[in-house]
Amino acid sequence: METFLLIFGAILVNNYVLVQSIGICPFLGVSKKTDTALGMGMAVIFVMSLASLFTFSVYTWVLVPLKLEYLRTIAFILIIAALVQIVEMVIKRFSPTLYSALGVYLPLITTNCAVLAVALANVDGSGYNLFQAFLNGMCSGIGFTLAIVLMSGIREKLARCDIPAPFKGFPITLITAALMSMAFAGFS
Repeated sequence: METFLLIFGAILVNNYVLVQSIGICPFLGVSKKTDTALGMGMAVIFVMSLASLFTFSVYTWVLVPLKLEYLRTIAFILIIAALVQIVEMVIKRFSPTLYSALGVYLPLITTNCAVLAVALANVDGSGYNLFQAFLNGMCSGIGFTLAIVLMSGIREKLARCDIPAPFKGFPITLITAALMSMAFAGFS
């Protein structure tokens, strides 16, 4: 039951993008096309999952025993940056189209505050063990992917709609994001 609550909470109730408003930059920047949004979502799932695993391990078994907890943010960012570099190389090698479509947003996963927020949440009084930290990271990435893919689907439909001139482009995107946030707030 506890595992189910962790999964449900990470994906829907505590969705980093739509409930906590963290990680908005790639959410708004890469959600114009569903293919690109899905590619970004998969990259974020991979990075969040492994970052949760590695940051929890480094914090628990290296920083805490050495009483170097104050270095956690720096250590976590270095781990996340290394994972993003791996993802970037793999995507560039196997999907150059997706790599060019993601553009600047792919390396920005390193500074995506949602990735760092998950890593910090896993070690800040959550009481998670290694498996729970990994599961929280993976499900938070799934929640991010759900949000960005839903937004991209809505934006693709909005591109074909007759929207009043003052609302075209970014204004209607923000209104859509606000309505999605209100809908996701209903899960809590």
